[in-house]
Amino acid sequence: MHASTVSDASLIKGLKIAMATGICLILLGVYFHNFSETIEAMGVTGIIISACCVAIGMILSIPTKMYLTFLLVKREADIHQSPDLK
Repeated sequence: MHASTVSDASLIKGLKIAMATGICLILLGVYFHNFSETIEAMGVTGIIISACCVAIGMILSIPTKMYLTFLLVKREADIHQSPDLK
């Protein structure tokens, strides 16, 4: 059980890092689109760069949120079931 807990903790930490990276990429893409003169001067290429930042950020952030929610619900269910078994 202890090894499973350690691997779950490291998995959750990795997912949180991926989620934070995704949110940072989304914010970077919004910054590029709204405030960066360099990206604006690039024209269509700049729009593609900012859109790619947002898209990759969404890919990283949305599935990890759902998976973390699943893990937390499962952990909560395990906590509530363990006193009933004893």
